[in-house]
Amino acid sequence: MKLHEIAKILDAEILTCSDSDIDIMSACGSDLMSDVMAFVKENVLLLTGLISPQVIRTAEMMDIRAVVFVRGKVPGNDIVRMAEEKGIAVLTTCEPMFIACGKLYSAGLTGKGV
Repeated sequence: MKLHEIAKILDAEILTCSDSDIDIMSACGSDLMSDVMAFVKENVLLLTGLISPQVIRTAEMMDIRAVVFVRGKVPGNDIVRMAEEKGIAVLTTCEPMFIACGKLYSAGLTGKGV
């Protein structure tokens, strides 16, 4: 699924992205970065409500291509700049994590990868 499709499904604002045609193959929803590190796959989208530089550091370490901040949370400029430097797309949506994950799953994006 393309990143711009994900943004449309979640009614999300793209805060930083060099390429909205990024292919996302699976998704992971978590506020625990240790759980995220256990979910290593290619072309992953991370959904989280945790607003911390640690999210971007974890995304970089795990080769996560995009992060969606849920529940209307908007990261600070320092987090957005860090993501831009690392080439990680950042989006924000007002949807709660459960609903956001459900919408993406219903649209065909699973947690299994390809």
